[in-house]
Amino acid sequence: MSKNWSLILVVAFTLGYGLKLFLENAPETTPTAETKTIATFSGENNQVVDLYDLNDSRVRVAYFGFTHCPDVCPTSLAMLSAALKQLDDKTLATIRPVFITLDPERDDANGAHQYAQYFHPSIEGLSAPLTITKPIAEKYGVVFKKTELTDSQLKYTIDHNSYFYLLQPNGQLITKVPHTLNPAPIVAAIEKIQETNPKE
Repeated sequence: MSKNWSLILVVAFTLGYGLKLFLENAPETTPTAETKTIATFSGENNQVVDLYDLNDSRVRVAYFGFTHCPDVCPTSLAMLSAALKQLDDKTLATIRPVFITLDPERDDANGAHQYAQYFHPSIEGLSAPLTITKPIAEKYGVVFKKTELTDSQLKYTIDHNSYFYLLQPNGQLITKVPHTLNPAPIVAAIEKIQETNPKE
């Protein structure tokens, strides 16, 4: 028995010492840098628009929807429009409201922009392939899916949740405002940001 125990101890020591040497000599790992999200859309007249343009210091107020949306999107953009009309010119100049379509199959850049402009001239309409839009939408918690409509000329709809996402120029989420039938929560969120980071 004593010989067996001695053998076990020798093996255990050898394995332990070998593991120690391996860990000490293993190359240090550093966290990989987060891959920069591509946020290049098409806007009015198919102009290239970078949502995360760091040269534009305005806070983004982003809403994700689609132009064939029967009720939620029109209501939400109407509330956004009402909120914008309640802001003074100084505050309005510090924000960038954008409507981002989740249905690029039907909403090209000009279509998305014209739809957004119907609600307020400050709202940009943006479109991009889902390979670009989907990662951005999912980054902020946008949930959406294409649902076929068998008895409709529209053929399909886009089911989605409804939030206003307030973003820093680099795309970092500041806060979000859930679907509302009152512009007050949107105004309050914007004004709170202004109080926290006042602009000269």
